[in-house]
Formats: sequence, C-alpha cells, structure tokens
Amino acid sequence: MATQLEIKDLGTSMNDALEKVRRGEEVTIADHGQAVAKLVPIEPDERVFGAFKGRVEIADDFDKPLPPDVLAEFEK
Repeated sequence: MATQLEIKDLGTSMNDALEKVRRGEEVTIADHGQAVAKLVPIEPDERVFGAFKGRVEIADDFDKPLPPDVLAEFEK
C-alpha cells in the first residue's frame, strides 16, 4: 500500500514514514497534492566477498592487447 504525505506534515510524520519504508512500503512526498518525491526501501547490498563465485567467468586472454583497429576507435 502506498502512502502520500504532504511536505508541511513531514516534521511530524517522518518517523512513521520511515517505519513504513522499513516494512517495504513506498511513501510519496507531495506538495499541495502534487507528488514531488518518493521514499523507497533500498535493496540489500550484494557486494559480499564471493557473491559472484561461479557466476562470472574471465577469459585467459582478458588482458591481451587489443587489435590496432579497435584501439583506433578509442582514440577518436
């Protein structure tokens, strides 16, 4: 369920709004009924050591020099 708050009410309602976001809800911030911002839950950080093990493959020649025609494209 989405919630909408007026800017003028943010001071008194921010803790309640953040609690809703923690529970997974989106909260829209409005100014005179016009939506201007949205508070959304953030995704958990997947930058955990080993998180991509078995999902990423690096070729043996990944650091091989590029052919001259490809290098020329970078120099344009």
